Amino acid sequence: MSEVNYGFDTLKVRAGYNPKDHNYAVSVPIYQTASYELGDTERFERLRSFSELGFLYTRIGNPTVAVLEQRVAALDGASAAIAVASGMAAITYTLLNIAEGGGRILTTHQLYGGTVDNFKKLFPKFGISIDKVNNPDDIEEFRRGIREDTKAIYIESISNPNAIVADLEAIALAAHERNIPLIVDNTFATPYLLNPLKYGADIVVYSATKAINGHGNVIAGLIVEGSNFDWGNGKFPQFTESHYLLRDSSGRERSFLDAFPTSPFTGRIRMNYLAYFGAVLGPFDAYLVLLGLETISERIQKQVSNTDKIIKYLEEEEHVLWIKHPSTKSSPYRALAEKYLPKGAGAAFSFGIKGTESQINKFLNSVRLFSYQANVGDARSLIINPPKVTHGELQSDAQKLADITPENIRLSIGLEDPEDLIADLRQAFEKAYS
Repeated sequence: MSEVNYGFDTLKVRAGYNPKDHNYAVSVPIYQTASYELGDTERFERLRSFSELGFLYTRIGNPTVAVLEQRVAALDGASAAIAVASGMAAITYTLLNIAEGGGRILTTHQLYGGTVDNFKKLFPKFGISIDKVNNPDDIEEFRRGIREDTKAIYIESISNPNAIVADLEAIALAAHERNIPLIVDNTFATPYLLNPLKYGADIVVYSATKAINGHGNVIAGLIVEGSNFDWGNGKFPQFTESHYLLRDSSGRERSFLDAFPTSPFTGRIRMNYLAYFGAVLGPFDAYLVLLGLETISERIQKQVSNTDKIIKYLEEEEHVLWIKHPSTKSSPYRALAEKYLPKGAGAAFSFGIKGTESQINKFLNSVRLFSYQANVGDARSLIINPPKVTHGELQSDAQKLADITPENIRLSIGLEDPEDLIADLRQAFEKAYS
């Protein structure tokens, strides 16, 4: 669909799919197959050398999954995307692909707890060091934190759970001054609210489990590749070294930049990490994500509207200490949200609740509509206590650095009637403090 400049809502239901190529099926078919007929030896050679596009084995590519990849790439204005089995697989494959063999990743303390724990426990064992800036709003601290062997900056566009909005353009500039890419986890914003590539990001990752799918029925991840970063700048030899696997039709060995000139990053993940580490997204799961994606605009518009109403209620609730969302009256991120997120700063945020641990637990146990579960972006409204659950793997000092305080409650607002959600919170407060 690249020959026409279609809008977001057209792309979300049509990009990456031509019914003529799929027996004129209106809905994207589920190609539930492990392997594919190669036809003959000549066709296999064309497939092997990438002179003909096609499918060999579902571990490295599947037609249903390919529609999802092409659709999300279109929504992000990207050169390519690759789908994997979870958001954590997307993060891990991305950083290993950049820093394998050793190097450093510069990030912040304001990240999902599983990401923080992953960075602490696993990446150092692969020779990859993680450095963190203490103040994510200080661009100069990012500049000072980049060392000679730093391979990338990694941030969340809207942080989990405190909804900090990153200054993408400024951080991208700091990264590019030192010839390293900016990687953005855009899970909370989704491509509907924010396109990080437009503001200088080079790689975008998603947990498609969340608002991209929006129905809480699938685990999935996506890695999206921009087209402007120079992977041949000398800092990333893994993209320029030749490989026997990448031989062209004449048998000449090629590099990933040679074989995939517009998508060397995702091409390398597909041929190395997806093929051999094997966190493959199944075709039925890809189909579920595609179904959810068709209504992403309508869902998020409603969720953002509901969020605004619930925040207004919480701002007047006597038992609330603070609220962290860019739409609040006192948020320091209002200006950045107006710049980067004019359609809304998402439907997940945190607030502080007064009282003892017993009262906090009673509040959580008293809600009726809000589901107590560790997810966000669902059609249903969700509630969780990050210090115990989503960031429970972090010790107290790490929670303090991440600004995860004991009274922190995270809400993910769904599609219910906002008055019903407010009434549910109100009755839970009453029970907790009765």
